[in-house]
Amino acid sequence: MNVKVERLLTPVGMSAWKEAFALQQIPRPDEYYELCLAENAAGERVTLFACADGRILGAAHLKYRSDYPPFGKQGIPEINDLNVFPEYRRRGIANLLIGELERAAGDRHEVIGIGVGLYADYGAAQRLYSRRGYIPDGRGVMYANRPVVPGSQVSVDDDLVLYLTKRLSAGGAELNGTGRTKGSGHLGGAPHE
Repeated sequence: MNVKVERLLTPVGMSAWKEAFALQQIPRPDEYYELCLAENAAGERVTLFACADGRILGAAHLKYRSDYPPFGKQGIPEINDLNVFPEYRRRGIANLLIGELERAAGDRHEVIGIGVGLYADYGAAQRLYSRRGYIPDGRGVMYANRPVVPGSQVSVDDDLVLYLTKRLSAGGAELNGTGRTKGSGHLGGAPHE
């Protein structure tokens, strides 16, 4: 399978993404897709798709202004909402998307962040982030972006997160053996630079 990375830049790309997520039963409100498109156009976010044979296999975002307060205050961009569809997992697609987002962040930032869930469904992501050099940010576990204090009770769900950071090399990510995409572009128009 020849996987390439494409960037969200047009309403056509947004529609293809929305349809792919609907087929995978990944619920997102219409406003989410519209916000992502607008933030991409404004340079506040980078949304990338892994694609092959005209199909979206997964997606991920780089938010230049993180909703996680410590990242937001320090100007640390955050990789966010990384999804690779189940039938395409364990093929290096998440690694490919992360590498491209690290390169995008590395043009303007020295550090990048990411949050990871803590229950078993996130085990593969936890291992991947560790292999890529991400380490805990030192603030402990968060629930809905707020610290979990000792003795408190929270639900073990997607809002229970440990945030991680990675130092980037000048001009992009430390590649550690990861490859560049074989082609890049964006859905619905001219090639991505």
